Amino acid sequence: MKNYIFLSLIFFLIGAQTLTAQETAYTTDENILYTSDASEYAQERCKLDIYYPENKTDFTTVVWFHGGGITGGNKFIPEKLKEQGIAVVAVNYRLSPKVKCPVYIEDAAAAVAWTFKNIEKYGGSKDKIVVSGHSAGGYLTSMVGLNKHYLAAHDINADDIAMLIPFSGHTVTHFTIRDERGIPGTQAIVDEYAPLYFVRPDAPPTIFITGDREQEMLGRYEENAYMWRMMKVAGHKNCKLMELDGFNHGEMASPALEVLLKEIRVLDKP
Repeated sequence: MKNYIFLSLIFFLIGAQTLTAQETAYTTDENILYTSDASEYAQERCKLDIYYPENKTDFTTVVWFHGGGITGGNKFIPEKLKEQGIAVVAVNYRLSPKVKCPVYIEDAAAAVAWTFKNIEKYGGSKDKIVVSGHSAGGYLTSMVGLNKHYLAAHDINADDIAMLIPFSGHTVTHFTIRDERGIPGTQAIVDEYAPLYFVRPDAPPTIFITGDREQEMLGRYEENAYMWRMMKVAGHKNCKLMELDGFNHGEMASPALEVLLKEIRVLDKP
């Protein structure tokens, strides 16, 4: 009798493990073209990967923009975002100097628009789309979410984004855009290519995350702190600023991903 109970327990546990594996199975569809631009470089770079849970619906999706100063880098699914019950859309976009501003911002908007128009086919919710990215990706996150005309070109309202979570992104005009104009990286500019130019109280919930102010690059913490303060002054009710002490510009992405996962759980609350 004891042997029978023991064997039954073993079979139950094996079955439970198999069920869990089925519930958490994930698929990645790669190199999906998200633009209608027929140019050779657009056909090469304007592609995304989507990583999503197979046996789940109504899940949150994180659109993820890689860093690299808008001059380098490639799409990837952050390891810490895998097997978390969410989808991740990892985006490649065209790079300077092959293209100039605002082409890469327009690419970012096209990828977010693709997500809004297609995520339900994969089982996700278009009401739970989070836009995030590190460094240059953080800059693109803020530009697409705050300057509404980029998504409006695709008939998408930027305010329908569930959350903006830029990691160590410029809030002044990006240094690569300044470089394209012959302006040094130490000379700050705030114009139509600066997230700061588009401070508004009705923007999506926003979380600015940076590394340690003494270890960040080019005053990145102070930029984000000023952006956060001005959003608050403008009347934005759901805006946070987080400084990750002890982490430099590159190192901060790993703990920031943990913060992102914690913050987006609110989207699954009834």
